Parts: sequence; structure tokens; C-alpha cells
Amino acid sequence: MLAQSGVRVKASDPVASVRYDDGSVREFALDRLRLADFRNSVPWRQVRSLHGRAHYSGSYASATMGGFVVYESRLELARLLLADFDPKVRGIYAQPFLLVARVGGRVRRHVPDFLLLSAAGTAWLVNVKPAERLRDPEVAAALAWPGALAERHGWEYEVWSGADVTVLENVRFLAGYRRPGVVHAERAERAWECVRDGEQLADAELRLAAGGPRHEARPALLALLWAGRLVTDLTRPLSGESVLRRSA
Repeated sequence: MLAQSGVRVKASDPVASVRYDDGSVREFALDRLRLADFRNSVPWRQVRSLHGRAHYSGSYASATMGGFVVYESRLELARLLLADFDPKVRGIYAQPFLLVARVGGRVRRHVPDFLLLSAAGTAWLVNVKPAERLRDPEVAAALAWPGALAERHGWEYEVWSGADVTVLENVRFLAGYRRPGVVHAERAERAWECVRDGEQLADAELRLAAGGPRHEARPALLALLWAGRLVTDLTRPLSGESVLRRSA
């Protein structure tokens, strides 16, 4: 769910503090913060998974980042999974900075959930919050002022509360093929050359198997779907009837 805040915020001297892997912290006036400043950065908070804790925090092995990205809830993990799958996303930073600004006469602090970078050099700030929490005026206000500052800085802003269940389940399944080496590169290329635009997954499997077991041909096609080289309608459960399209 995209949030065009439309909120006019009078904020003085907003400052973003970024933590780095050498233990240092740098403060930036928000209007001077650049995407390059996140190189070698680490999450603002240290995330621990504790027994009995209801938030289910942890680390996700991101194909986009080639390393782990932290999350603090199952809902955050779902948004992180979709970002990793999105071919437009080229960078994912969890808890990218601490934002401090004087808003409405009060000093306010906020740590966004994610900063996503695109191949085109644009960025969008993401906060993840269950839909029922957004009905709380205090929660809505707490999310409005960071969004207004992000948009003023030239970034897009998103408050995300969930996605289509079938899409999430499909992407979660395809994520099993996200790591290099799960499918050998030569097998993936052979599958790519074999697929005909507009054919069903079962037909592509049959031809790729060339008389062998069809299930052995399937992983290469699923890896191509994860990589975005093949696309299909993910609003329907993946099956042999899924129609494959070669991406441009």
C-alpha cells in the first residue's frame, strides 16, 4: 500500500544518523544524505531472536544483497521477500538510519523499516505496519512525518500492510531457487533456450526433460521465474497450467 502522505510538516533541521560496520556513526543533515552514504552501513538496531518473543525477528538471506538482511516481524519478512523478488530493486537496507527532527514543537525520533534502492538510482522508504494499527491516529501521525520528510528529500514513501496471499505464497515458494548454485547456470541457460513464449509450465517441463523425469527439469524453470527472466501470473497458484512469458 503506497502512502502519498500529503502532509505538510514543519520540521526544523532533520538529521539522519547512519551506523557503519566499523562501529562508527555519522550524522547527516537530511538534505545532504545521499544513497552512497549507505555503503558499508549496518542496521541501526541490533536484532535478536528471543524465545517467547512475539515479533519473530531474524535474518533473511537476500539474493539482491548477497548477504543477510534483518527483519523484526513476519510482516516485515513478507515485505523483504517481495523486495528481494522485485527486479527493480538493487539495494535493500533494513533500519537504515535514525531520523531526528523537531516536528510541531517536539523532538521526534524514528527508525524506518527499510530503504530500497532501484537500478535507476531512485529510492523509496518503507514502513511496515498491520492495517489495524493504521486506524490508530497516533500510529498514523507517527508514520506521516517521516513520509513527508522522505518525499521532500526526493524519495518515495510507502506504508505497507500486506499483499495478496497467493502472490506471497508463490514468491515464498520461488525463493527456494534464489541462491546461486541451487540450479547450475548451464541448466538454467538450456531451460531459457527451450521455453516458448506463452506455453504452459507443464509443456516446457516435458520438452526440457527430453524423455527423462519431468521433476528434474522443473527447478531450472522455477529459477528463471525467480530471476525474472520468465514471468507468469502469480495471483494464481503456480501449477503445470501456469503460462510462461519470456521477459523483455
